[in-house]
Amino acid sequence: MTLRCDLIIRDATILDGTGGPRRRGDVAVSGDRIAGVGDLGAWTAEQEVRADGNAIAPGFIDAHTHDDRAVLCGPSCMLCKMSQGVTTVVVGNCGISLSPVRMAARPVPPLDLLGDESWWTFGSFAEYAERLARTPAPVNTVALIGHMSLRVEAMGGDTQRPATDREAEQMRGRLAESLAAGASGFSTGLWYPPNMMAPTEEVIAVAEALRAAGGVYVTHMRDEGGGVLDSIAETLRIGREAGVPVVISHHKCTQPENFGRSGETLAAIDAAAATQDVAFDVYPYAAGSTVLMPSRLRDDVPVRVTWSIPHPEMQGRWLADVAREWNTSQREAAERLLPAGAIYFQMDEADVRRIMAHPLSMIGSDGLPHDAFPHPRLWATFPRVLGHYVRDLALLSLETAIHKMTGRTAAVFGLADRGVIREGAFADLVLFDPATVRDAADFDHPTRPSPGILRTWVNGAPAYAWGEGVRDPHAGRLLTRGRA
Repeated sequence: MTLRCDLIIRDATILDGTGGPRRRGDVAVSGDRIAGVGDLGAWTAEQEVRADGNAIAPGFIDAHTHDDRAVLCGPSCMLCKMSQGVTTVVVGNCGISLSPVRMAARPVPPLDLLGDESWWTFGSFAEYAERLARTPAPVNTVALIGHMSLRVEAMGGDTQRPATDREAEQMRGRLAESLAAGASGFSTGLWYPPNMMAPTEEVIAVAEALRAAGGVYVTHMRDEGGGVLDSIAETLRIGREAGVPVVISHHKCTQPENFGRSGETLAAIDAAAATQDVAFDVYPYAAGSTVLMPSRLRDDVPVRVTWSIPHPEMQGRWLADVAREWNTSQREAAERLLPAGAIYFQMDEADVRRIMAHPLSMIGSDGLPHDAFPHPRLWATFPRVLGHYVRDLALLSLETAIHKMTGRTAAVFGLADRGVIREGAFADLVLFDPATVRDAADFDHPTRPSPGILRTWVNGAPAYAWGEGVRDPHAGRLLTRGRA
C-alpha cells in the first residue's frame, strides 16, 4: 500500500536526538508531526527533499536565551537563531523576563538588556502569551518568569533589601498566575544588583508556586567565582525545599584564580544528582557577556564594549583602548559609557570543555539579541559545537552533541514530543552537513550566519533555508512544560 504525506526528506543520516547511533533513512511529515521514519520507499509526498546523506536531527532547542522581545519582532530578529538550526528558544532567563511587569521608565540594568520602557508593556504573562498567539514567532518559545521582574513590580525601586513577607507573597502569586497562563518556570539572577539582596528564604518562598504547577527553577547563581561551591549548595537547597527540578544557567568558573575548579563543581553537582533533579547549560566560549558593570571590572579580565547609549561609536572597541583614548581609567571610561554592555574574557577553555562534555550538560547560547555588537554566541553557538568541538576536537560524538541540543533539553524542560525524531513527535527538524558546518561568526565579525545549516522545519512548516533566510515567519508556538 502506498502511503502519502506532506513532506519526505529522503536519504538522510538520521540523528534521532536520543544519543543513539545514527542510521540512514527517510523522514516523513504530515501536518505538524513526523509520520514515519526509516525506509519509506513506498511513500509519496507533496514535497520531497533529497538529503544526499546529510544529517537530519530534531530542531535545536536553545536552553538559555534572552529572546523575550526578539520572538515578538518578526523573522529578522530570529535569523540569528534559525540560521543555526534552532527551532525552540527558552526565554526569561537570569531573572529577566518581559512580563509580568510594565515599566514607565527605562528599567534598571540588566533588565534593560530587553529594551527600554517602550517594550515593557505586558502587565501579565497572559498578555505576553496572547501576543505570541496573535502574531506567532518563527520559532517555538518556552517561557520562564524572572525574579528581577517580579521584584521590581513588587518593590519598585527599593530592591536593595530583602522583600517583606507581603512582597514575597505578591511575587509568588504573580508567578502562580503566570504558570497557569502557560509559563514553564521561574528564574533568578542572584549575581545582579536588583536580585542580589534577595536571601535564599525569599527565593524559596516565591519558588513555592512551582510545586503545584510542576515548574522548573532556573538560576544564574549568586557567585560563579570564588563562592561557586556555596552558590551551587544554595541552588540545590532551593530546589529541594521548593520540591522542583533545578537548572544551573551557563555553568562556569569565572576569574583566573578559579580556573580549573570545574572538577570540584561538577563533582558537587554529580553528588546532588543522585538524590534530586539537577541539570545545567553551557555555551561553547571562554567569554561571557552582560551589561557593563564598572564596579566589577578587573585588570586581568579584558573587556570589549557591545553597546553604549551615550557613545554608540564605541561598540566593538576594547574598553582598555577607549580608556587610553580618553586618557582615563577603565572604570571611569566604563562609567561614561553607561548604560552599556560588554563581553568579559573571564573563563578558562579547559573548564568550558570539561563542563560541555559532562553528561548532565545541555547547550544554550545566552545570546543577547539587542546588543549592537554582540558576543558571537548569538549567531554561532550550535554550529560551533558541531564544527569545532565535535569535528575538529572530537570532544563529543556527533550523537552526543545532538542529544545535548535536543532530546536532553526537551526532557529537562518537559517538552512533550519534542527533541526527538520518531513517529508521532512534532516535526521540528534541521538538515545540516556535518562535514562543513562551522561557526562563521567571531569576536570581530559577530553576526555572520553559519555555513552547513541547510534547512529547518518548525511544526512541519519550512522555516529556514541557507541562502533564502526565513521562509515561514509564523510557524512557532508557545510551549508549556508538561503539555503537548
